Amino acid sequence: MGGPSQQPETRSLLRVFLTGASSGIGAALARHYAAQGAVLGLAARRADALAELAATLPGTTACYPLDVADAKALAAAAADFISRFGAPDIVIANAGVSAGTLTEHAEDLAVFRAIMETNVYGMAATFAPFIGPMQAAGGEGRRLVGIASVAGIRGLPGAEAYSASKAAAIVYLESLRLEMRASGIRVVTIAPGYIETPMTAVNPYRMPFLLPADAAAPRFATAIARGTSYVVIPWQMGLVAKLLRVLPNWLYDRLFVNAPRKPRC
Repeated sequence: MGGPSQQPETRSLLRVFLTGASSGIGAALARHYAAQGAVLGLAARRADALAELAATLPGTTACYPLDVADAKALAAAAADFISRFGAPDIVIANAGVSAGTLTEHAEDLAVFRAIMETNVYGMAATFAPFIGPMQAAGGEGRRLVGIASVAGIRGLPGAEAYSASKAAAIVYLESLRLEMRASGIRVVTIAPGYIETPMTAVNPYRMPFLLPADAAAPRFATAIARGTSYVVIPWQMGLVAKLLRVLPNWLYDRLFVNAPRKPRC
């Protein structure tokens, strides 16, 4: 466990720990922060893809092949990162999975559980081993960042597990934000709209305001640096999100009952 680079003196550098780093939004954020000279801790399930990405990045990178549903593995990764580089300035819980699910299909229950374990439990398991050390090092200026989704604002047909997991993530992050307030650690909730990633590549429908991951990453980083409590990116989807929140159920149901579905696994 650990990365390709030897440990330099890094106290003056931004330290970022990031899950779901091997592709999509995670890889784009890794490239963005590496270009800024940050020390990176990158976690993902696919060791080969993680190593390939790390080999392309400048600066100091430590790689942690793991599943975010494994709290013990995350705790070990956190301990290693902190022992080498100190408490991180930013922890980004980005790991997420998605699939179409329908409750009437018994076989989808296992998929439902896996999505909830990764997208909700995995987020808490990512933050848990870092909070104490971040507080002890002085919380002011530090960030816990959760990647949610506009899919968590209203339930989408055919995406019962994914919408539920992202709604839970949004509310969890809100609770965490209140808990962290006294320590100075800011909790940032980012709800992406459609971002061009392997996850969205399987969607068999038009995706409005689709944004390339490498174009989204700097916008995410700006929100993180500002300590924005909640933001939808791109901004156009933010307007859509506000509209969805206020639609009465009868109108929402009429508009979305026949919306296209994400494919089931």
